[in-house]
Amino acid sequence: MSEAISHVAVIGAGTIGASWAVLFLAHGCEVSVYDTAPGIRDVLDRMLTEAWPALERLGAATGAPDRGRLRFATTIADAVAHAHFVQESGPEDPALKGPLLSTIDRGLPPDRVIASSTSGFTLDMLRGGLSHPERVLIGHPFNPPHLLPLVEVVADGRTAPAALETALAFYRRMGKSPIHLTRSVLGHVANRLQAAIWREAIHLIDQGVATLADIDDAVALGPGLRWAILGPSATFHLGGGPGGLSSFIEKLGPAFESYWADLGTPHLTPDVRAKLEAGVAALPERDHLRVERDRKLVEVLALLHGKDGPAE
Repeated sequence: MSEAISHVAVIGAGTIGASWAVLFLAHGCEVSVYDTAPGIRDVLDRMLTEAWPALERLGAATGAPDRGRLRFATTIADAVAHAHFVQESGPEDPALKGPLLSTIDRGLPPDRVIASSTSGFTLDMLRGGLSHPERVLIGHPFNPPHLLPLVEVVADGRTAPAALETALAFYRRMGKSPIHLTRSVLGHVANRLQAAIWREAIHLIDQGVATLADIDDAVALGPGLRWAILGPSATFHLGGGPGGLSSFIEKLGPAFESYWADLGTPHLTPDVRAKLEAGVAALPERDHLRVERDRKLVEVLALLHGKDGPAE
């Protein structure tokens, strides 16, 4: 059960794994980290320093981080030996992912859940050759995981019901808002939606309809603000007035069908890539952009969750 999970193994501590580790630590878990990349301790230390104030602002952490609950393992077997839950965030490389999961599977009691952060693998790709494939599922976060609430949990008919229930409850305990996908599809849900929007953005840029900056503003300053509160269907349900979504479809359904018929299908040709790269060249420096994004994310999340300051 989720309440019994007090020790989490984080396998792979790059951008996603390090963010997961900080979140688990903030929620009082013992965290064992395995990653062979040089300087991984510095990466985690920097992530803790940068992320902790945001987690305090959101009420997810209090006081200084207890680095004594963060342990760096020298082998996968050592990392998972006492873990109640494993969050795998290794490279998106089939040649590495399979052996990584096999090693985790061999070293972990069969009643413990293995959740993969993968954005590109399907469940069947992850299960190959495992002794206990029924306890493997996908727990795909949105970046950065320590801030954004979404976790896409992919668990199908071959997944043990107890594994699904444990993962959903554990993520909720970590302050996340998990959704359940009943089968694997490439890109899961959120990335497919992002891909659809970006496809049309690229098409409009390529056709010279508007600049990259203006199209980004069209999303961020219009529907993006509404989507931070309600998804597209709920938004249009409100847009339909007293008649709700039924009324919206009756009035605007034909218009949307005409938009769908006119949407573009661009390809990332050298010419299109050049236009995109020229467009982003005008953006602020990347680290500045990331810091500003995260700062504003925290304020939006604090507003949505009624956090006027650190948790009482």
